[in-house]
Amino acid sequence: MKISFLAKSIIILAITISSFSCKTKVAPTSERIKKIWTAKLVTENGTEVFKSGSATNLKAGYSTYRLDLSTPPKAIIKEIDGNTYTGTYSVPSEGKLSISGLTPEPTGTGGKLDFTVSFLNDLEMTMSGSTPYPKTGNTTNVYTLVTQ
Repeated sequence: MKISFLAKSIIILAITISSFSCKTKVAPTSERIKKIWTAKLVTENGTEVFKSGSATNLKAGYSTYRLDLSTPPKAIIKEIDGNTYTGTYSVPSEGKLSISGLTPEPTGTGGKLDFTVSFLNDLEMTMSGSTPYPKTGNTTNVYTLVTQ
């Protein structure tokens, strides 16, 4: 059976259109952050204070920083001073992360930390504090975190 040139063209066009219309669906932030995160790079007020693997970190304590969001809505933060804080987290809108009810309460926070997530994939997340963080001297911090 011979297929005409027009019929072949229509088949090729249909296949091409269908391949472009099948977009990969990206899971919402609330699903993609459900992991245990550790510090890769941290800046405070624009100054790099920690980079994983560096021998000249200004704040080497970030090597033990850990943000556990693996069991929603529970959040566990292990800070650079070794203290651990437990609370709950939510994603009030895409690109936002809110951690509240932290106990013990990190000094000057009211038990709440809000972040803007500027980058997120399966292995890495970059987030910045929405307000200055009293525990680090009222600095505005940007964290690049990686999955554990």
